[in-house]
Amino acid sequence: MRLAVSTLGMPGEGLDRAIEIAAGHGCQGLELRLHPDTGVHAGLDAAERRSVRERVEGAGLEISALAGYVGVCEPGPDEPVVEALLADLRLAADLGAPGVRVFPRGDDAAVGARRLKAVSGTAAAIGRRVLVETHDSMATCAAVARLLAEAGCPETTGAIWDLLHPWRHGESPADSLAALGPYLSYVQVKDAVSAQDTTPVPMGTGSVPLTEAGELLRAAGYDGWVSLEWERTWYPQVAPVEEILPGAADWVRRFTS
Repeated sequence: MRLAVSTLGMPGEGLDRAIEIAAGHGCQGLELRLHPDTGVHAGLDAAERRSVRERVEGAGLEISALAGYVGVCEPGPDEPVVEALLADLRLAADLGAPGVRVFPRGDDAAVGARRLKAVSGTAAAIGRRVLVETHDSMATCAAVARLLAEAGCPETTGAIWDLLHPWRHGESPADSLAALGPYLSYVQVKDAVSAQDTTPVPMGTGSVPLTEAGELLRAAGYDGWVSLEWERTWYPQVAPVEEILPGAADWVRRFTS
């Protein structure tokens, strides 16, 4: 497993500071949140895209994923969703990121599957993937797996297992991993006070079953990205991400075969 850190945990920090934090705390990758506040988004021109890629790669890091906000199942017409997703996929290609995170934001798998199919040709042509996170209306791995199975384009889609959300919706880590099977492409790790209180806490001090999940991933031979998603953007009272990264690095080392 390789460790990345999400820029979600670095509110107010510029890209150069995010790179410095990641490179200085044992990370191999940086997960870039797509938002005007972070300076990374689909509106960047060609020169700005080259600059982002060169700065990350110059520090010896990879971009593990782009954390987009497209709602692949959200109600409404397909065209705006498909166009936004295509724009993010093209940005990923320019930055050298292997994939783009999307949220469900709806519970109609047929809608999401139709949109995933609509972008699959472009995604395949540019060598990028759409990664659906276990979140909101499809918080369990079983729900995301059903969506991806219906889409039927495994070469251009995958699942992000956020260790918090399926567990707090009653799905055990063993059931989560079994449900995802070949769809598992990326893991987001975090700890929280409880299933009801999702305030972030340092790794191993909360209630998320991190040891169980780590042992399952090791036994399954998972060797992909693990990204620390320290949600300081939403919880500004918590400690800086620099204080949390050592615990995430220890977790990755512990469960890497």
